[in-house]
Amino acid sequence: MPGSLNADKTKSALRTTAVFSAQTLVVLLLAYVALWVMGKAWSVIWPLVIALLLTTLTWPVARFLRNRWNWKPALAAGLVTVLFLVLMAGAVVLIVVPVANQSGELADGVVNGIQQLREWASGPPLNIGDDDVSKYLDTAVAELQNRASSIVNYTLTGLNTVVSGVVTTVLALFLMFFFLKDGPRFLPWLSRQLPGRFATDVPAVATRSWDTLGSFVRSQAFVGLLDAVFIGLGLWIVGVPLVLPLALLTFITAFIPIVGALFAGFVAVLIALVTQGWVDALIVLAIIIVVQQLEGNVFQPMIQSRGLGLHAAVVLLAVTLGGGLAGIIGSLLAVPVAALISVIYTYVRDQLSDFPPEPSPEVPPDPEPEPDDEEPSMV
Repeated sequence: MPGSLNADKTKSALRTTAVFSAQTLVVLLLAYVALWVMGKAWSVIWPLVIALLLTTLTWPVARFLRNRWNWKPALAAGLVTVLFLVLMAGAVVLIVVPVANQSGELADGVVNGIQQLREWASGPPLNIGDDDVSKYLDTAVAELQNRASSIVNYTLTGLNTVVSGVVTTVLALFLMFFFLKDGPRFLPWLSRQLPGRFATDVPAVATRSWDTLGSFVRSQAFVGLLDAVFIGLGLWIVGVPLVLPLALLTFITAFIPIVGALFAGFVAVLIALVTQGWVDALIVLAIIIVVQQLEGNVFQPMIQSRGLGLHAAVVLLAVTLGGGLAGIIGSLLAVPVAALISVIYTYVRDQLSDFPPEPSPEVPPDPEPEPDDEEPSMV
């Protein structure tokens, strides 16, 4: 008998494991199909994602205008969209105009830097003379001529990327306007369209997801502000010109993972090189590396983990995994996607654990004591 009981338990455990494995495979298959569909529709999903992120950043202003000043939804959304465009244009002006005003100084610095490089290369240990430089230039020109078709293809690809970026930005701005205008009416409409319990669960998850996206955008903006302040302070101490445009560029590019930080750092080091020399350029490079390492490994995981309810190690692993799977876009979306998965999992867990308590078995009341005929003793 004990042997047969153990065999039955083993069969039951194997059956349960097989059912769970089959369910897991079905879930993974559905996830793969969903990702494949998203990949095919990425030209529409990507502007939608950008619009949602921008909406979480600008919604507090639109909500203030609608609730405190009783503005019409279309008027509030239109004003916020226009203000956002003005701020973006102002940021571009603050970057471009100072650079244009000091373009002559920068050009002179580039010429002097090239001259110093030639003088250094002509001495020991390289001993590269003008004839050698001319030979290298001729070789480079010949190589460029041989790769002319490839360069044209790369140029056309770059132009297509730029055009696609402009179209995505315009579409995202239009979607942001409609989200700001009609966003509060979406969840009630969605609740009316869904059957049964979905009418309650899906809007609840959507509300929590919206709050999570808002926390992500605000934390990313705060991290970008820290980068801009510390790097700008370091550039000011070293004496590099164009501190304000470089700090503003650092803040804007902080929203673009990996490439944004590399681009802003490269521009800062290049300007320090052509205006201040090699020593100051190396100092600026060291400052940028230290700040970005602190931001990527300390500030960002701590701030985002606190705002999104994720552990700092989870944030780091999510960014690493997203970058490995989908490059720059994966790094950008890794943290909010991980936070949304955490929101859905927490909600499902709470719903599954929130069962009504089982009724306790009825206990018959204690029988009342029989009245005693004798008087109680006073002893």
